[in-house]
Amino acid sequence: MGFGDLKTPGGLKVLNDFLADKSYIEGWVPSQADVAVFDAISSAPSTAQCHALRWYNHIKSFQNQKGSLPGVKKPLGQYGPAGVEDKTAADSKDDDDDMDLFGSDEEVTASCFEFNQTLLILTSQWTACFGDSVSAGRVHYSGGW
Repeated sequence: MGFGDLKTPGGLKVLNDFLADKSYIEGWVPSQADVAVFDAISSAPSTAQCHALRWYNHIKSFQNQKGSLPGVKKPLGQYGPAGVEDKTAADSKDDDDDMDLFGSDEEVTASCFEFNQTLLILTSQWTACFGDSVSAGRVHYSGGW
């Protein structure tokens, strides 16, 4: 599913053919699906792609309201006709490598090592202050009121 690359004439042709009997990408009103596809197009389609141009100009008129249009914006490859290769899926795989939100394994290992070293230092300082009455971070109560 998808339109292919909407920055190329081939992708715009797929969009034009898709919109030949439709006013919107999904449903009967402008939605976030239209916004997602509109944002993927670099400029207005040519007059030879009359359906895509009609749709483009219509959705462009909603630019001030595009955040309030109904629906949830999905990845671009989830819109369009079935049977067209989703070119956006290959691009998104490359994006995953660009930013690692959780850090690499080496960073985690180094962080754990630093934490363990800090914990050992604090434990030895605690024991020096409170002596043997402290075991495993718990103070033993040995007396009554």
